[in-house]
Amino acid sequence: MRRLRTYGFVAAFLAVPFVLYTVFVISPYIQAFQISLTSWNGYSSVVSYVGLDNFGRLLRDEVFWRALRNHGVMLVTLPLVTIAIALFLSFLLNLGGGPGGSGVRGLWGSRFYRVVFFFPQVLAVAVVGVLFQAIYRPDEVGVLNGVLARLGIEPVGWLIEPSLALWSVIAVMVWQGVGFYVVLFSAGMAAIPKDYFEAAALDGAGRLRLFFSITLPLLRDTVQVGWIYLGIAALDGFALIQVLVGNKGEPDGATTILPITIYNNAFSYGKVGYASAMGVALFFLTVTFAVLTLRTTRRERVEL
Repeated sequence: MRRLRTYGFVAAFLAVPFVLYTVFVISPYIQAFQISLTSWNGYSSVVSYVGLDNFGRLLRDEVFWRALRNHGVMLVTLPLVTIAIALFLSFLLNLGGGPGGSGVRGLWGSRFYRVVFFFPQVLAVAVVGVLFQAIYRPDEVGVLNGVLARLGIEPVGWLIEPSLALWSVIAVMVWQGVGFYVVLFSAGMAAIPKDYFEAAALDGAGRLRLFFSITLPLLRDTVQVGWIYLGIAALDGFALIQVLVGNKGEPDGATTILPITIYNNAFSYGKVGYASAMGVALFFLTVTFAVLTLRTTRRERVEL
């Protein structure tokens, strides 16, 4: 009887969140799957079901495949670069200093540096986009090209050169995201007993050995979570690219991504059914990425 009351008490508290989650999360997903099977234009009262025709069109859509290629580049580059920089900075802030080179203390002023590194994370994406529009301006008024002009180098079209546009966007995403992962990895490093580092330092281990033999293995789960978050961010990027380069995928499709293509089809071309099919494809791509990452990086938990 007591157990039944306990379950009833817990169920009462979970009922409202479950209903809200179902209405505002699960229901839109189901509706998107349904709309993806139609040719609905978004405002007509007549909805014609076309089955899997929209998904067949996806396989023949050059814009869709170009967007997938760009996402592939972002999926490899964004997590790898962001995590590498964040791990390096976190290690310096937590374990890179200390008297006698013991390597068990962070650098002086590490708390201040954490705030500085985290600052881009608190900026709205639109603000970041506008800021880097000024930095990437193709004339000498732009910050980067102004510096190059002083060095006698011709201005560079960071966002208008097909070979540079996507990399310039990825650089902004890395700049904005590094601070969050510095804090995340710093919290993970703070949970590692200092005795491990002190014992290794007494045995003559240098900073590289401390990092690769102790820090990185014990941060594996945290890095795994960070990789999944960054992979999901690489499959998004809508707001930043919309502000930086617009919604046409210019130049020459170099910045075409699925979220913006979905937006254009739904709100510019009136192809809501086709846009929903793209959304369903993006949903399964995201889930597949997360599942594969979890399975390929799975291992037995290391107890501290």
